[in-house]
Amino acid sequence: MKIHPRLRRLASVGSRFLIVGAISTLIEIGVFNLLVYAMGVDVVWAKIIASLVALVNAYIGNREWTFKHRDRRGRVNELVLFVLVNAACTGLGALLLWLGVQMVSTVLDRPAGPIAVNIVNLTSIVIVVLVRFALYHGVVFRPARGAVAGS
Repeated sequence: MKIHPRLRRLASVGSRFLIVGAISTLIEIGVFNLLVYAMGVDVVWAKIIASLVALVNAYIGNREWTFKHRDRRGRVNELVLFVLVNAACTGLGALLLWLGVQMVSTVLDRPAGPIAVNIVNLTSIVIVVLVRFALYHGVVFRPARGAVAGS
């Protein structure tokens, strides 16, 4: 079976994005749990802080590996777009976490425990990863002008 070259390039970029994302997710989950369960930080603030810490890895990994073949229109412009996209994604993740924890607490009629909070957190991460990939691929690290759109 022959795979279309555009689909093959998208799968290659997507797999590198997922590897960088997996490492960033481990960093985010570790920092989140450290802040919430070892330091007593509120879950929403812990989510925001953990996301920001993981973003350092995400930027370096995505810029230098996942999207290294993309047009470099200038570090400042790219970094501004990266920060804006991730500010929106961090806000979305925090909102999803807050809503999920509120829903779990309402259903259980008690505060959500660590397992429920981490399940909600992982669910929010999955949703935000999909949004992030679309925005990185189409906005932050977009292809050079005249390049094939699927790369």
